[in-house]
Amino acid sequence: MKLAVLGAGAWGTALSISLAPRHAVTLWARNAAQVSELAATRVNARYLPGIRIPDSIVIAPDFAAVLDDCELILVTTTTAGLRSTLKQVAALNNTAPVVWLCKGFDVASAQLPHEIAASELGATPCGVLSGPSFAQEVARGCPTAVTLASSDPAVAQGVARKLHHDRLRIYSSDDVAGVEVAGALKNVMAIAAGISDGLGLGLNARAALITRGLAEITRLGLKLGGRLETFMGLAGVGDLTLTCTGDLSRNRNVGLKLAQGTALDQVLAELGHVAEGVYTARAVDRLARELAIDMPITRAVCRVLDENVPARDAVRELLQRDPKAEY
Repeated sequence: MKLAVLGAGAWGTALSISLAPRHAVTLWARNAAQVSELAATRVNARYLPGIRIPDSIVIAPDFAAVLDDCELILVTTTTAGLRSTLKQVAALNNTAPVVWLCKGFDVASAQLPHEIAASELGATPCGVLSGPSFAQEVARGCPTAVTLASSDPAVAQGVARKLHHDRLRIYSSDDVAGVEVAGALKNVMAIAAGISDGLGLGLNARAALITRGLAEITRLGLKLGGRLETFMGLAGVGDLTLTCTGDLSRNRNVGLKLAQGTALDQVLAELGHVAEGVYTARAVDRLARELAIDMPITRAVCRVLDENVPARDAVRELLQRDPKAEY
């Protein structure tokens, strides 16, 4: 199958490497200088240093040429870049299915990716690929299991079947909203977990935070149309656990540095990658207030990010909340 991968960051590069043995992959990068460097060195030194890009992967800057005759479009941009990328896809009248990998809410509108796609692509078959997966491990061929969700079960099953291989197990789902909410909110909880670990609060505290974080994710997810079983699966508890505990987690590293008292601007500058949880926290906090959904961990993260509340004080406020029934 001919695949177009749009975005040459960590995920675009990793997915291209993973799928190249079985498909004809063309990787698009917006920056011509980056294209030249990747083509010459066959290494994405900024995002995946030390991992070679196979010669079979075509790396190109011409958007229209990359999409020409492709059978599947994989969008690996950030959530902030999704709308503009989909506008370019729509302008070419390409009818190939589109699958995105970003995990977040649009900051301005608080829309989920599938809502952005509906406004830009209309009836084009679409889906989201999400689950517990670090790009570096996917690129190295480590066994990984994820979920591909589409409102059309035939699209979800068909695309999942074609991309599935022995090192990348892909399960299908029709719960797009649930998969997207889980993927977005786990990044916020990972910031909180990083803060907890950075303050040395212990493994008990981390376990409690992950569990109560899952409760917050589920409350919002059900309100937005997701199904309970999705939050118990790969896209939910699976991705949440990985991102809150794994040292490769960008969002967890943001929390670790915030706990040390580093200013947010400096944290993001040193990170060198996009930490979706920072932007998602703000959108979700606003949405939770509008929907009257109790999300205390998200609120605490926002207080640290945007209100100059010291991390230790935000944790103290959480611990001082009145006791209540667990469910």
